[in-house]
Amino acid sequence: MIAPVAVPLEPDGDQGRQWLTDELSKQVYQAAKPTPFDLAAQAISDWFNSLLRSAGQAQGAIGLVLVVILITGIIVAAFFIFGRPRLSRRSGVAAELFGEDDARGSAELRRSAEQAAAAGDFTLALEELYRAIARGLAERTIVEVSPGTTARGFARRAGIAFPAEAARLASSAEDFDDVRYLGRTGTREQYERLLDLDRTLSTARPSALEAAR
Repeated sequence: MIAPVAVPLEPDGDQGRQWLTDELSKQVYQAAKPTPFDLAAQAISDWFNSLLRSAGQAQGAIGLVLVVILITGIIVAAFFIFGRPRLSRRSGVAAELFGEDDARGSAELRRSAEQAAAAGDFTLALEELYRAIARGLAERTIVEVSPGTTARGFARRAGIAFPAEAARLASSAEDFDDVRYLGRTGTREQYERLLDLDRTLSTARPSALEAAR
């Protein structure tokens, strides 16, 4: 007959730790462990609770913190929902115009052209008015005028958007190049033709926007 083996009722320290490790490694205990999300949620909850507990001492400061947090959350949510806000049309217009840094808007360029014409300087008036036409169509997002665009290149693009005015646009681009680069003197007749073109384009409806890009 085999004598029964006595099982110790009180294990020593090493054996007790091993039994505890083996027990905690079972699936039922592992499934009950908090997830990283649970830990993060608990940390946030503890932080808000700590703020609320100190409300009696610093209600104003806590209220300000909560308002800032709320506003920040709204801004972040709006950013993800609606995306990055679009820049204004004016901010998307290139500062360079026909090889020169010129951040003036079309209205300012037209005023400069009018002043030059009133003073009898039709060379400057012609240059400024042609720039005003180009800047105006860029501001209306009809014709893109990017850095490196020439006067004739702009005329070709604008002629696609306004086919009925393609010939006059090409002629005005030649006049601009003549006075700007060839040193020729602008005339009243050239300025008045360009002024009439500007008035026409200001009210005309483009027929082919995509092709002018």
